[in-house]
Amino acid sequence: MRSAPLLALPLCALALAACGGARVRTARPAPGRRARPEHAPVHTTPYTGSVPILMYHVLAVPAPGVPFPGLYVAPATFAAQVRLLARAGYHAVTLGRVYAAWHGEATLPAHPIVLSFDDGYPPDLTVALPVLRARHWPGVLNLQVGNLIVRKVKELLAAGWEVDAHTLTHPDLTHVDSARLWQEVDGSRVSIRHTYGIPVDFFCYPSGRYDATVIAAVRRAGYEAATTTQPGLASPSSDPYTLDRVRVPGGESAASLLAELRSFGGHG
Repeated sequence: MRSAPLLALPLCALALAACGGARVRTARPAPGRRARPEHAPVHTTPYTGSVPILMYHVLAVPAPGVPFPGLYVAPATFAAQVRLLARAGYHAVTLGRVYAAWHGEATLPAHPIVLSFDDGYPPDLTVALPVLRARHWPGVLNLQVGNLIVRKVKELLAAGWEVDAHTLTHPDLTHVDSARLWQEVDGSRVSIRHTYGIPVDFFCYPSGRYDATVIAAVRRAGYEAATTTQPGLASPSSDPYTLDRVRVPGGESAASLLAELRSFGGHG
């Protein structure tokens, strides 16, 4: 699927992105290979704190009548949110750095936060990149393969962003057969690694839809962890394959986002 122009994205992708997913807990697996950010300092005391992972979709003002306007955050609102988060003491990092710190293989700033962007839309380049780059903050792109052209993704990588897998075509993974499930889960990882020459250690469930079979495929494909649409803070004590996030809906002010983070027990 291709996303240029922005508002021509097939409605099925936006529809799926707006859905919630059934939550299935599984026993926490034994830790595997750690995802250590390049050049990260190594220490011996794991970080034990929870970390907010913000979830954004389209950074644009929705056109009248557009489906799912709640998935759109106005650029000015996004800039205000980042400004207030920084003023409150937050500092953005990648999910890879958080995961490594949870396992004693990286350090974190005093109040880490992850800003994740699902699917791959042009405003990730035109809006998010300059706002975050001005503060030397990275973002995390959960890439539906093909939604952004290669040179645009490379631009994000050059700015220190992390790119994680979000399938090939954004299906409801709980309603596909085993062959399609493997193609979407493993195939997206293989494609991103081959195209960009980077490790792809994290997966993001399309629309937050997963079950025990989906989790098993994600583990088998070699991912270290996966993010959901379930509300809350990501914790090192959680199942790494069902990490919570904080959805940022359209119309939410910077102040209300900060209040929501406080309600989850986050810094602020």
